[in-house]
Amino acid sequence: MDKYDSDKETLWIDLMLEDYEQMHRIQKILHKKREHGHIPNVVLMLEHTPSITIGSSGGHQHLLANAEILQQHGIKVHETSRGGDITYHGPGQLVCYPILALRGEQRDLHAYARNMEEVMIQTVRRYGINAGRKSKFPGAWVGGEKIGAMGIAVRKWTTMHGIALNVCPDLRHFSFIVPCGITAHSVTSMQQQLGYTPHLMAVRREMRHQFSTIFKFPLRSASLKQLLTEDSLETA
Repeated sequence: MDKYDSDKETLWIDLMLEDYEQMHRIQKILHKKREHGHIPNVVLMLEHTPSITIGSSGGHQHLLANAEILQQHGIKVHETSRGGDITYHGPGQLVCYPILALRGEQRDLHAYARNMEEVMIQTVRRYGINAGRKSKFPGAWVGGEKIGAMGIAVRKWTTMHGIALNVCPDLRHFSFIVPCGITAHSVTSMQQQLGYTPHLMAVRREMRHQFSTIFKFPLRSASLKQLLTEDSLETA
């Protein structure tokens, strides 16, 4: 029995620069805990060390750089369980991983995906960037350029993986792949659109605010370490 079924409070965990493989492992641990009702909903916010990830519908044919070039740039390649094709994660890109149990009327995967896109769209709009959706291509778009990617997974109505918003990453690293397997469109960032570098902590706060508003969840800061090791969930 899930004792958190009627509790909409969601734990928000702010992390810094994290290894992709380690965070994938942590997501799976939290997903299992949430699936069995041992913890409430959780959202992880972080940046990744330079990584290229290949989703369940992707393949190495969209990886354009060889191992030597990737090593020179400190980029690791990972196959992962999210949906989607190939993408890049790195410093300056804000990643949001919700571990949510979808209950009742929330069991609408299309609505969940649109809400995740809306978090990115509304976050950048607060900075004057007019982003929106593009038919057939998930994510957040500014004209023909992708500013935010989405790759989600839902198992037993519990979510993992999520979205990645380009604030000020090294856009050159996207040239090592065909982002999301899409050849007709390019990638952009808030920095490129604005002509200056927005403060990452300010964008983090705005993204958190938009998540709480769009999903209608109150958010409480929590400690990842305690969440992984104890049943009690005291705030950090």
